[in-house]
Amino acid sequence: MHTQVLSKPESIQRPARYGKLILEDGTQFEGLSFGYEEGKSGEIVFSTGMVGYPEALTDASFAGQLLVLTYPLAGNYGVPTMSRWEDDHIHATGLIVSNYIDTPSHAQSTMTLSNWLIQEKVPALEIKDTRLLTQHIRNHGAMLGKIVFDEDVPFFDPNQSNLVAQVSTQQVTTLGQGSKTIALLDCGAKKNIVRCLLRRNVQIVTVPWDYNLFANNQAFHFDGLLVSNGPGNPKTATTTIETIRTALEHKIPTLGICMGNHLLALAAGGDTTKMKFGHRSQNQPCIMQDSPRCYITTQNHGFVVSEVPPEFEPWFINANDGSNEGIKHVSQPFMSVQFHPEAAPGPVDTEWVFDYFLEKI
Repeated sequence: MHTQVLSKPESIQRPARYGKLILEDGTQFEGLSFGYEEGKSGEIVFSTGMVGYPEALTDASFAGQLLVLTYPLAGNYGVPTMSRWEDDHIHATGLIVSNYIDTPSHAQSTMTLSNWLIQEKVPALEIKDTRLLTQHIRNHGAMLGKIVFDEDVPFFDPNQSNLVAQVSTQQVTTLGQGSKTIALLDCGAKKNIVRCLLRRNVQIVTVPWDYNLFANNQAFHFDGLLVSNGPGNPKTATTTIETIRTALEHKIPTLGICMGNHLLALAAGGDTTKMKFGHRSQNQPCIMQDSPRCYITTQNHGFVVSEVPPEFEPWFINANDGSNEGIKHVSQPFMSVQFHPEAAPGPVDTEWVFDYFLEKI
């Protein structure tokens, strides 16, 4: 009996080049390079999602971070067109995987993950034991790290910078038509937030993180305020916090997502703190308070609301560690969620949050 051997799709052959991942406590991992070969530094974090590396890499909330993927395969379905990204470029500082696949198989693939990373000048290493690395981060907490090749680079702490200002849009844009207008404070907003709102027939005016929505010469009327996700320490976005505080004083219906949850809490008199290693995955269980419902959510955050502000109550609580996953005002239309309702991993588990918000306007 004759057996036909199928050859693998051709891929670009590059000479093997090794780099090192060095953590601030001195721990080192050697890995095979499959990205851009330039040393980069940031905060080392891990994500336990099984899929979604194009969305994660282009999520502005990963700015300043070296992302470790715990799922062993990466690159096996290539890179889709830009229309399916969360922004028009990669925001993550670097990528660490266990097993990189350079022969993608997917109808929507436009290039290999390696070629994309090289184009975007993002370093990436394939190390064999991402389990050990992830356990190290879980035990010791998120820490600084760097990917180095020939020349060393200094450690960089992204949480000391105002990353929101670096990733926010610099201009005002208007999309959609409808009887309701939503002002979107862009702190690093994922594009699917806008897509979800446009499907609900509203007009969206996206403005920079430090835009003065309440200036005397304000050019547009808005019925509700949405504060987006974003990277870094929420306490560095002081101008955004003041804008939200003014919106609350004017009793404008407000929804915060991820970073927006932190900023709403700070604007209303609550507090936030850094978590040990954060939540980054598509399988975080969140219990809605005063109900038997538990939602499986997509998350990406390293800070948490540690003190719920006065006249607010917890809206969602994480079933794993009991941390806050959202707050809601007891009488006014002010609310926020720590997870991403637009991410829809299930595929529409918590997208109803947008409908709930729009009903309050």
